[in-house]
Amino acid sequence: MPKLTVVGVGTFEVPDGKRMVLALIDEAKIDQMHSCGGYSKCTTCRVRFISGEPEKVTQAERTVLSARGLGATLGLRLSCQIVCDHDMHVIAESRLSTSGKPDAGKRPEDAITPPPVWT
Repeated sequence: MPKLTVVGVGTFEVPDGKRMVLALIDEAKIDQMHSCGGYSKCTTCRVRFISGEPEKVTQAERTVLSARGLGATLGLRLSCQIVCDHDMHVIAESRLSTSGKPDAGKRPEDAITPPPVWT
């Protein structure tokens, strides 16, 4: 099982292939934002990689980060578009407790949405 380390929270074993956004919620038990429900539209599920950043990126993630002017930010990724299939170390940057929003968003589906086109 891959290990997900979240700065300031701990290290957690995650079922292989689980979406990172769901691992942050279920295994790390943090208040990770996901306002659009994990559809790569809002960028509220951002994490910053310290190590273990996946080489592949979904086209949806690349498009929305670029449109929001975030595409060039080193290590910045959308947790809704990442599959936990190896050890990763991240900073969870988008938390409900610091957002001022009333809720984190609708729970994302188990599979990456939209269906991933890897780049």
